[in-house]
Amino acid sequence: MKSDEISQHDGDKMIKNDKTDRRVRKTKRQLRQGLTELLEEKSVKDITVKELSDLVDINRGTFYLHYKDIFDMVEQIENEMFENFRSVLDEYPVNALNGKPLPMIVDLFRFIKENSDMCKVLIGKNGDILFVDRLKNLLKERCLNDWMEIFNKNKSQNFEYYYSFIVTGCIGLLQSWLETGLEESPEHMAKLAEQMIMTGIKVIQ
Repeated sequence: MKSDEISQHDGDKMIKNDKTDRRVRKTKRQLRQGLTELLEEKSVKDITVKELSDLVDINRGTFYLHYKDIFDMVEQIENEMFENFRSVLDEYPVNALNGKPLPMIVDLFRFIKENSDMCKVLIGKNGDILFVDRLKNLLKERCLNDWMEIFNKNKSQNFEYYYSFIVTGCIGLLQSWLETGLEESPEHMAKLAEQMIMTGIKVIQ
């Protein structure tokens, strides 16, 4: 095969792959939207592949090209969101924050807004408590434990109380924000969260 023929072949292959990727993304987006709608009404264990496929007008065979079952789909979505959440934290090493977490919190609230459909159901009444616990533990490991080292590493018991208070408050803040339709900006909500965090941090100083 001549070089120009190879180039043409490679170009055609790239175009084909791009079209395939776009179809896959579109299909997954439709399935995610349908899953979100169903999770607002019922628990994941009560959702069937047929029900979801019928809702978004996609063949069940197409669903099985991407997921083993509904639980696998939820797990894949959760894992992707968790890693993206972790990536936001990775951009803000604790030493770089210099005791001022607002920039990081703003980006976290922006992330929540961008994924508000799934966040709303995952931390709602039909959500996944294990996913919420993963986020809590990540925050504890990556943020609050480091803050304890900075402010006062000797008050570990007070830190545990502080952590529980702050995380419960922030989760409640997120739930209220999502339930009321994200009326306030991520920047506004981040400032509220920062005030809660920095006021409470006096307990471990």
